[in-house]
Amino acid sequence: MVLGGGEGEGTGCGLSGRDAAMDAALGALYGDTGGSGGTGGKARRGGERSAGLGGSAPSVARWLGDIRSYFPASVVQVMQRDAIDRLGLSAMLLEPEMLEAVEPDVHLVGTLLSLSKAMPETTRTTARAVVRKVVEQLEQKLAGRTRSTLTGALDRSARTSRPRHRDIDWDRTIRANLGNYLPEHRTVVPERLIGHGRASRSVRKEVVLCIDQSGSMAASVVYASVFGAVLASMRSLATRLVVFDTSVVDLTDRLDDPVDVLFGTRLGGGTDINRALAYCQSRITRPADTVVVLISDLYEGGIRNEMLGRVAAMKAAGVQFVALLALSDEGAPSYDREHAAALAALGAPAFACTPDLFPEVMAAALEKREIVGSHEIGVPV
Repeated sequence: MVLGGGEGEGTGCGLSGRDAAMDAALGALYGDTGGSGGTGGKARRGGERSAGLGGSAPSVARWLGDIRSYFPASVVQVMQRDAIDRLGLSAMLLEPEMLEAVEPDVHLVGTLLSLSKAMPETTRTTARAVVRKVVEQLEQKLAGRTRSTLTGALDRSARTSRPRHRDIDWDRTIRANLGNYLPEHRTVVPERLIGHGRASRSVRKEVVLCIDQSGSMAASVVYASVFGAVLASMRSLATRLVVFDTSVVDLTDRLDDPVDVLFGTRLGGGTDINRALAYCQSRITRPADTVVVLISDLYEGGIRNEMLGRVAAMKAAGVQFVALLALSDEGAPSYDREHAAALAALGAPAFACTPDLFPEVMAAALEKREIVGSHEIGVPV
C-alpha cells in the first residue's frame, strides 16, 4: 500500500486523520531528509515535501511512539533498524528515555551491545532490561524444542546392539529384522537386537560454541548465547562458550545467564579464528565425544594455514566440527568463500543456519550423521 498526499505526488487525493499521521511517520524516515526536523512531513515551496527526524531526542522518541501505534511490531522493528542505519540514531539509544520507546528485537540488542562500552551507568540498567526481554522471548520460543530434539539425539547415540531385555527397543528391532519374517509361524526372528543405552546422569557429549564477535555477526552472537544457556542446562552435555575477535574470552562461567554472556562480548574489531580454535582445541579432553561449532563468516585475520591445520587435527582426533556462517533469520550471509570451501574439503561442513534449524544441526552432529547437502538442515556451501 502506498500512502501519499500533496500536489507533488500527482494523485489528486489528500490524506487526513490516521492516514496522514502514518504518512508523516513514514516520510520522516524515508522521505527527503533535507528538512529541518520534526516527526512529520512539511510542505516546501513548489509543493515538494520534506521530512526528517532531525537531531532532537524528544522528536525521535515521539516518532518511535507513533510508529508503534500505527504499525505491527514486525514493521516497527524494520523501521527502527532503518532509522539507526539511515539517520545515525545509535547515539540516541544511550538515553534511557529513548530505549523505553523502542520495540525490542534481536537487531536492537546487537546495536546496544556494540554501544555497551560507551553506555553511561544511567542507561545500562534500562539496556539490560531491554536485552533481557528479548532473551526471554527467544528462550521461550527455542528452549523446549532444542531440549527435546537433543535429548532424543543423545538417546539414539547411546543405543546398543547388545541390550538387556528391559532395554530392548522393540519397534526398531522388529523393523530391522523384517527380512527374517517366517510366514508359517507368523513371527519375526530377531537376529539383531537394538536397544536404548541405560539412562545416565553423567556427561555423554561435550559441546564447544566458538563465536566470532565481529560487528557483522551481532545477531548470531545473540542467538548463540541463548542456545549456549539452553545447552548448558542439559545434564548430559558439557557446554563451553568462547567468543573472540583478535583476543579470546571464555564465557562458560556465565552461561547460566545469557544476558551476562551478551554483556561480556565486545562486538566489532578484528578476527583471529586460528587463535580462537587453538584455545578451544586445548580444552578438548574427549575428542570422540566432542562437537565444536564455529560461528563465523570466516574472514580470517590470523594465520590461515594454521587455522585449517587445527580443524584437520580436530577432525582426525574424532571431533565433530561444524562451521556456521551465520546463525540468524537473515538471508544468505557474506562470508569468505575460499575458507568455506577449504573447510568443506576437510569434511567440515560450512553453511548458514536459521535459529529454528539449529537443534537439528546439533542433533545431527551429536549422532555423527552427515550434514553436508542436507537442505532440511541449512544452506550448504
